[in-house]
Amino acid sequence: MKRSIIALALIPILGLTACGGSDSSDATDTTDTSETTNAAPIVDAGADQTVESSQEVTVTPSITDDDVVTSTWTQTSGTSVTINLSDDDVIIFEAPSVDTQETLTFELSVDDGTNAAVSDSIDIIVNPANTTLVSSWIINNETSSDKISSTSGSVLENVQIAEIVTVVEDSVDVEYAYVETTGIPKYDVTITESMVEQLNQRPKAATDFSSGSTSAVEGQLVTFGEDIGYNSSTENCLDTGGDGYWPPGPGCPTAQTTEAYFPAEPTVLEETEEACETGLGKIGLMVNGTSIYNWGDGMSEGNNVWYSLAPVAEQYDVDICGGHAAQGDYHHHFYTSCLATLVGDSSDAHSPVYGFAADGYPLYGPYESANTLAVSGWKIRDYGSDASEGGCSTEGERSCVLVDPADISLGVETAESGPAIGEDVNTLSGNVIAADDGYFYEDYYFADEAVTGAQLDKHNGHDTNDGKGYHYHITLTQDADGTLTPSYPYTIGPDFKGELASNSISQCGTSVAGGGPPDGGGPPDGGGPPDGETPADGELPPAG
Repeated sequence: MKRSIIALALIPILGLTACGGSDSSDATDTTDTSETTNAAPIVDAGADQTVESSQEVTVTPSITDDDVVTSTWTQTSGTSVTINLSDDDVIIFEAPSVDTQETLTFELSVDDGTNAAVSDSIDIIVNPANTTLVSSWIINNETSSDKISSTSGSVLENVQIAEIVTVVEDSVDVEYAYVETTGIPKYDVTITESMVEQLNQRPKAATDFSSGSTSAVEGQLVTFGEDIGYNSSTENCLDTGGDGYWPPGPGCPTAQTTEAYFPAEPTVLEETEEACETGLGKIGLMVNGTSIYNWGDGMSEGNNVWYSLAPVAEQYDVDICGGHAAQGDYHHHFYTSCLATLVGDSSDAHSPVYGFAADGYPLYGPYESANTLAVSGWKIRDYGSDASEGGCSTEGERSCVLVDPADISLGVETAESGPAIGEDVNTLSGNVIAADDGYFYEDYYFADEAVTGAQLDKHNGHDTNDGKGYHYHITLTQDADGTLTPSYPYTIGPDFKGELASNSISQCGTSVAGGGPPDGGGPPDGGGPPDGETPADGELPPAG
């Protein structure tokens, strides 16, 4: 690519011309008369961005041409900004201060002197300072006749009220996004052939369903809580509806009222500070008000040593949207296609925000870019290798745990032996599942390896230069046949990236609603969570 001139609109464009030659009328004519085609430039102004007031914005375009070209940037809409132009047509400017969301549009025009000029535009969406978080919430006020709907007809029934509020803490004003949710989240689901097959292939389908199989059929639109043939638990179901919709074991959800404060400007925990582990119970909220829970189900093997992962151990204890209730609180531990449909995540671009962690950082869906999944940095241990790779002295057996799952170089320490790899274990709901490598929290370590796609850190997030800042991702893996499967640690964690405020909906390693992570001290008897949460989560095979 060659360039002779780079210009901004309204700045005089200097033309350079060159001429030369001699009178050679009697010279032999050696002109090449063969015709050549001069292709027009290929121009991409760059990806659209969403930023906040006063944030520095960098726009990096792409121009492909084999001629000398003239490039001109023009701002065509929005509050005027002062543009600094660097080499290779990159423009840098400070976003203006705005009171309401505003879109700035910039056009890049490229002229090769032969073909018609080629142009491309880019939009920079500017939000008022500290309100990007609030603008990401789906607002659904109960006094409004409007409901947020998706193309599938699903409706977000939960009341959503979000606003920036100022709280005085130690004589200092601190801003929070205040979110209020009430009711029970709603999903409407169109049943697919694969969903019918999965339901009928349950290990205990003969007794889980009143007629031995689901009553749902392909193409049926099932509303949230509609009877699909389960012999459901009677806990709450007869009072709130849902009998026949949830599998045996978990109780039905009840209307919840949650008042949550999310830091408008999250604060990163320094490496020297004690890690803030995600505990059981709420660790954040989805944008439709559904609670986000972490990886654990509060159950363990081996005297509180080997903690099972809810999406694996309880894969048969969730509804068709991968959710269930604990003490009436409906929640997700991992990806659900039902929420993806509601927020319009079609996998053809970076996923939208699915929710917010208690520390204030956003939780995006699984896609980092078009058809490209963000990749968890956590891997399954190889118990058959030496200790430096996470193995144990007794090859192939769970007889040791990592000193620090986030740093495998620290090695292992002996622990009470857990179930053998692949050994059948009984879940609280009476299902029998093979405890393959990856069944327990202790089976994982942070590898921090280079991967294809977007590598996530130990918190399951990363920082980007696309205006999103630090954020978490819901993580999935994709099989060769396209099947999506939830990938540990599923949403957030196992530690928070940021600090939790004193008014947070969560606590570091809390024992509330099921007990904390293994090193935070779980239920003292190693049994079920103290809140009475029966087996609950799953949707592991497959994710939605």
